Amino acid sequence: MSFIAIIPARLASSRLPNKPLADIAGKPMVVRTAERALASGASAIMVATDHADIVAACEAHGVPVRMTRPDHPSGTDRIAEVAASMQLPADAVVVNVQGDEPLIDPALIGATAALVNAQVPMATAAHPLHDVAEVFNPNVVKVVLDKSGRALYFSRATIPWHRDAFAASREQLPAGYTPLRHIGLYAYRNDFLQQYPQLDISPLEQIEALEQLRVLWHGYPIAVHVTQDSPAAGVDTQEDLERVRRIFSGK
Repeated sequence: MSFIAIIPARLASSRLPNKPLADIAGKPMVVRTAERALASGASAIMVATDHADIVAACEAHGVPVRMTRPDHPSGTDRIAEVAASMQLPADAVVVNVQGDEPLIDPALIGATAALVNAQVPMATAAHPLHDVAEVFNPNVVKVVLDKSGRALYFSRATIPWHRDAFAASREQLPAGYTPLRHIGLYAYRNDFLQQYPQLDISPLEQIEALEQLRVLWHGYPIAVHVTQDSPAAGVDTQEDLERVRRIFSGK
């Protein structure tokens, strides 16, 4: 199927200043991420940014880029502005690829995009959790699915809660119990993407600090692509950046 990948890239970062411009083997991080998005089979890619320095970096490497308003509260709002400026049709599929994911699997992008259709306006991804520490870590977002592979709920809590096994011990995962970790990759049908910023913020979203709960709260389905592989981590800190640099340098 045809889809567009838009990469939101905001210059400000509390933990890693100027993160999108950080050099990775001779290219800025945002350019490395855009290259991965292009390899996914996207019919087009576009960086959406709030800063002229990111525009200049993208243009220097031949990456399509557009400037957006600086006051967007989220990357979703930023890519919605760019999608509108591109005058995409209502049924176009737009994938939000975070600008700090220079190691993202291109196949994961395409597989998530493929789940969007007229009945399901949004899709995301998840993978099985096998580490008991991550299962109980509130910074690891979990998702539970219905029988058709759509999200029932996202939470920082341990869901589903294994009542009997966890009453006995939380030191190991019980046999046959495989919770799913949410991967922060989103695909949207364009007409829903344009509608999303107008949806009221939900109380669940505020409690869990998870933006995707707004979609479920308003009654829209979210399809979830489950990959068996744990994706490479994004870049949030200087340590993350050094790890990615070592991977690109082959060390």
